[in-house]
Amino acid sequence: MEGRNKAKKEKSPLNCLKLEIQKIIGEQWKEEMIREIPRSFVRHGDLVLIDGSSFSSPFWKGFESSIWEAVSSVLRCNRIAKKGSVLKDGFRTPSVSLLRGVDPWVVHKDNGILYTWDVTKCMFSTGNIGEKLRIASLDCSGETIVDLYAGIGYFVLPYLVHAKARHVHACEWNPHAIQALRKSLALNGIQDRCTVHEGDNRKVCPENVADRVNLGLIPSSEEGWVPACKALRRDVGGMLHVHGNVDLESHRPEEGKSPEGRKEWIRWADYVQGRIDEILRSECRLDRTVSRSGIHRVKSYGPRVDHLVLELHCNPA
Repeated sequence: MEGRNKAKKEKSPLNCLKLEIQKIIGEQWKEEMIREIPRSFVRHGDLVLIDGSSFSSPFWKGFESSIWEAVSSVLRCNRIAKKGSVLKDGFRTPSVSLLRGVDPWVVHKDNGILYTWDVTKCMFSTGNIGEKLRIASLDCSGETIVDLYAGIGYFVLPYLVHAKARHVHACEWNPHAIQALRKSLALNGIQDRCTVHEGDNRKVCPENVADRVNLGLIPSSEEGWVPACKALRRDVGGMLHVHGNVDLESHRPEEGKSPEGRKEWIRWADYVQGRIDEILRSECRLDRTVSRSGIHRVKSYGPRVDHLVLELHCNPA
């Protein structure tokens, strides 16, 4: 077993890259250079996205062309991109540069759904996979959905492809995400069942149409709560899927309680439920019974932060 593990380690991408790059650098190789050889990467079709700290020091200058050739050979890809920090431009635009190749568009298959986007303009979050699978498992036959933060279609596509929603109204203000969303809708042959509303959802969100509203924005979707309530059908109401980040006081649940019972989750859910009830009565002038269907943990957003989804039924009293 020890020999097998050793052989596996020697054939790892890191070690293979190290050997190839050592050949390229030759006598100028220094052992500390290994810290800037990518240990992990994200693959989207024939494009590989490496971390921003990779090959960042000045001593790589002059070797780039040979290095990209080696990376392509070892990782078996045609294009290489390098990610940096997310820009604070209101759109969460990624700082990504193409190192090899000229076409920034990728196609990624996820749970039988095709997503396409420009890696230099939009991000793809793999951390939301659990929530996307949960949405895909719902039966939304005959339902009209409003997604207030559609992005490139993280939840729009599962609602249409697997949950069988009748129609989705997708609100989005990032023109690059809208372009990607339209392309993905066409790739999956479902463009006729989706209406894209371009602009600020507080201005473009349709009213009195939704059986279900998705609010997939973190750290908080609170600015969308009023248009979300107005989007629900006035005759029969509907359900809200409210995303949010919740700060934790400790790493573990309280003694004797399940994670769903931890006080920070409940405190956040109480606040959201109270505000939604208030908005329905004051802003929408509707008498509604607001009840919880469940609290779901999407992922850890940090050491003491949970990304949660609260489901609220908002039905006539």
